[in-house]
Order: sequence, then C-alpha cells, then structure tokens
Amino acid sequence: MIRKIVPDVISGQTLQKVTPRESVRAAAKMMRDKKIAAVLVMEGERLVGIITERDMTCRVVAAGLNPDTASCAEVMTANPDTLSPDDTAVEALNMMRERNYRHLPVVKGDRVVGMVSVRDLYAVYKTELEQDLKDRNAFIYGESYGGMA
Repeated sequence: MIRKIVPDVISGQTLQKVTPRESVRAAAKMMRDKKIAAVLVMEGERLVGIITERDMTCRVVAAGLNPDTASCAEVMTANPDTLSPDDTAVEALNMMRERNYRHLPVVKGDRVVGMVSVRDLYAVYKTELEQDLKDRNAFIYGESYGGMA
C-alpha cells in the first residue's frame, strides 16, 4: 500500500510555530513544553524556516549564542525543503536520508499543514511490517495461528 504523508502518516496536527523575531529561548521552551524536536518559523501564515534540536545544539550552544538575545531568524534553517501532503512516505524517507534531515514541513500550496518526522515515518512502517508478518504467518500456518501479535 502506498502511504501518503497526509493522512497516512500525519493528520490533524496542531502546528507549533514561532516568529523570526522571537528569542531562541522562546523556541526552546516551546519545544520542551510540547515535547517536540522541531518548530516551524512563520511570518504570518508563510513558512520562512525551521528550528530543530540540532540547530539548538550547533548554532546556539556550540556557537556560544545567548538564547535570550539571539532571534529565531539567526539560527533557523531558512527556506527549508518541504513535502507535499500527496508525497509518499517512501519519498519522505529518501529525502531525509539523502539530505540528513529528521523533520520536514508539509506544505499544500502556500499553506503549512504539518510537520513529519522520521519517527512518524518509522511508526508507519513498523505497523505495516507487523501486519505483513501476521498475514504471512496466517497464510503459512493457517488462520488460527496466533504466534505473532
């Protein structure tokens, strides 16, 4: 089965976003409070960047920036690559692997509709693999076989 980013991998997400002018500390607190590893940087409804845990580590902590005075615009990845809701999970994983990403914004036209993480994608494939194993065991051993859950 071909898995589309929306709705097969993500759907109904609440977007977590900051403005380019907000402090890096505000972004870090949001990430901590929401238990997320990336946040969208938005100018109104327009996506202008993304900030990830990796950005916090490399561009703030390792660079010695003050998170209270540094702005999100200073540390974000500007104009990030994006996915379409109609892109497949395989395409997303390939892009993440090739470009060393763990998070990608999902954009429909000019509107951000979500953020997909490598963890989201692996969860989909884990479920799919488990079902494949169950189906194969049922085929091999018969419908009443209950060995794989």
